[in-house]
Amino acid sequence: MASGQEPPELLKQRLLYQGRKFNFEVSHLRLPNKAEGDWECIRHPGGALAVPVTAEGKLVLLRQYRFAAEGRLLEFPAGTIEPNEDPAQTIKREIEEETGYRAHKWQKLGQFFLCPGYSNEIIYAFLAQDLELLKTPPEQDIDEDIETVLMTPQELEKAILAGEPVDAKSISSFFLARPFLS
Repeated sequence: MASGQEPPELLKQRLLYQGRKFNFEVSHLRLPNKAEGDWECIRHPGGALAVPVTAEGKLVLLRQYRFAAEGRLLEFPAGTIEPNEDPAQTIKREIEEETGYRAHKWQKLGQFFLCPGYSNEIIYAFLAQDLELLKTPPEQDIDEDIETVLMTPQELEKAILAGEPVDAKSISSFFLARPFLS
């Protein structure tokens, strides 16, 4: 068992929805404090994210349409981990598909739960450097409506503080990357 984990006692479980990227279940649990009840959870395989940095120190971000948010969010490239895939493989594929860049230098920044109140999704964050712009990037997924945006770290911080729509995984990863940015 990983450090800090205290799994509840599973008394009963129902799968309500099995989707392409996640499952939704309701579990009757006994928590470590002995409380019992039904709790809903989105079971997700996790995601990998890159904070790509050009040789000039600019961050490579995406302005991506998100149907659930009903608008465009500023985000770092990221993707869902496929079955039996290492998060480092996931993000190497996703950065090329989403930005048209290939990174030749990678550093793990850390990992964190995205929304532990209702999901077990973990994001694995990486710093991507020594970028090469691909002559022919891979095709994007059909649902991706993406514009690549280059920003300095100061411009991104200003956008975050001004309330520009930036997703939580990108804000968290940006602050993990700050010590490595000029």
